[in-house]
Amino acid sequence: MAVSYDREGVVGYITLDRPPANSYDYEFMRELGEAVRAAEEDAGAGAVVLRSANERFFSAGADVKAFAASTTEENMRMIREAHRNLARIAEVPKVFIAQISGTALGGGLEIALACDLRFGAEGEYYLGLPEVTLGLLPGNGGTQRLPRLIGRSRALDLMVTGRRLSPAEAHELGILDRLFPAGELEERTRQYAEGLARGASEAIGKIKRAVHEGIERSLEEGLALERELIEGLFESPDAQEGIRAFTEKRRPEFGRRG
Repeated sequence: MAVSYDREGVVGYITLDRPPANSYDYEFMRELGEAVRAAEEDAGAGAVVLRSANERFFSAGADVKAFAASTTEENMRMIREAHRNLARIAEVPKVFIAQISGTALGGGLEIALACDLRFGAEGEYYLGLPEVTLGLLPGNGGTQRLPRLIGRSRALDLMVTGRRLSPAEAHELGILDRLFPAGELEERTRQYAEGLARGASEAIGKIKRAVHEGIERSLEEGLALERELIEGLFESPDAQEGIRAFTEKRRPEFGRRG
């Protein structure tokens, strides 16, 4: 399989493994969808890390040779599959973290952009959306997710030039949320994910929903969603434990994992 799911303790892992560069095709995207569903359904996983088995490449993007050998409809079948499966990540009430230690270009970066957070390693590799150099546009969500992340003009500049960024530049622009020494990336990402997994899982899931759904609405509608979600949380076991722990001046014990 090119994409697999497993769990280590309280953290779920989706691993990309299609040598040599994790270039994707329809089957790859179908397997990615299956892995996202497996992560969603795994009650033992409170957070999910999406990583590569290859240190040099997170993903180099689409298999361009497959594009060239396919019809437009065949290519669009793959893109529709990618759109469905990447959009599903936002719907899962668990935080997805892209762990990036190697090149992430085109659709590879778009996979990372679909995650909630992106942690990168320092090093000599590149991130970017160079589809324009093929006479195409970023077709797996890049034209929509990148401007929402870093702003319209900066995203447009990157996409119309196809410019590649170093990890430090990507961090400065806000594409990478955190940047760690290469030898620390895996452990620091795991620690972060474990902290979320052992936290107030229902609240974390609803925070994610409020952000993803609310940003697409007017401020008034987003605030209405916020009120709806917090009303439900007041009755949740985690909120009751958190408030009780505060009044008792102790650390709260959330959840049922680990």
